[in-house]
Amino acid sequence: MAGLTRPKRRTTEYIEGGDSTPPHDIDSTSIPSAGPFTSTGAGATMTERGALRVRFDQLAREVAKFGAVGAVGTLVNFAVFNLVRHLTDLQVVRASVIATVVAIAFNYVGFRYFTYRDRDKSGRTKELTLFLLFSAVGLVIENGVLYVATYGFDWDSRLQSNVFKFVGMGIATLFRFWSYRTWVFRTLPAREAVAHAESFLEGPEGERERGRDEERSGSGSGARRAG
Repeated sequence: MAGLTRPKRRTTEYIEGGDSTPPHDIDSTSIPSAGPFTSTGAGATMTERGALRVRFDQLAREVAKFGAVGAVGTLVNFAVFNLVRHLTDLQVVRASVIATVVAIAFNYVGFRYFTYRDRDKSGRTKELTLFLLFSAVGLVIENGVLYVATYGFDWDSRLQSNVFKFVGMGIATLFRFWSYRTWVFRTLPAREAVAHAESFLEGPEGERERGRDEERSGSGSGARRAG
């Protein structure tokens, strides 16, 4: 019995004496951490708020860029639509389809090289295929509204045609925004995104310096393997 009480005295001496080295009979992992990064701490709350704010700012910039390209594309769409109707005798929906196709071609250039220029650029064939697929769905939505208004309700005056084409474009734009950002212009993986941002901030000189560092590290590892 006397031998069993000795560890308790050691534990008491450690706690009261403030020894910096815990004895072996105390499990230090059982002591709860009170660091600033606990899920219930103020630091974690601030980190979550900061991350949420960053995501919101990124989404706001994306919406602004998408809207800028979409606004110019809308002008192109309406200009071609009314020009075709003025110069030809094509039916209103056919003229609208031609205008939508021209706007789709313009929008791809704007989205690829302005709105989503920092997104993943690998697999351009797949990207273009998906873009055309979702653009075709948007074309059906846009011109479907115009078709119903023209042939379902006989709203076929020039003003009415432009109004319902605009309504169809608005509905199709919501679909395109969701589909393009989700499936077509995908975000870069985290590691590649960081490397891309660093190379952009550092410029050509930073890229050359990083390349020299990689060469030196590679030659050093090769020398160690040879030794």
